[in-house]
Amino acid sequence: MLFRHYKGGVYEFVCEATLESDLSPMIVYRAADGSVWTRPKDVFFQLIDVDGVMVQRFAPIN
Repeated sequence: MLFRHYKGGVYEFVCEATLESDLSPMIVYRAADGSVWTRPKDVFFQLIDVDGVMVQRFAPIN
């Protein structure tokens, strides 16, 4: 599944993982250049304020 970051980049959702140190859920995702990233699940799906409008940090691309 693909997601668009609010700043414009497109990322592929790879999987959900568990952080070993505290068992928190993480999202693993891949950028167009092949680099692999992680973020806490709640941050990945967080709503953020952009110029006074609440938007998804990563929005699914249909």
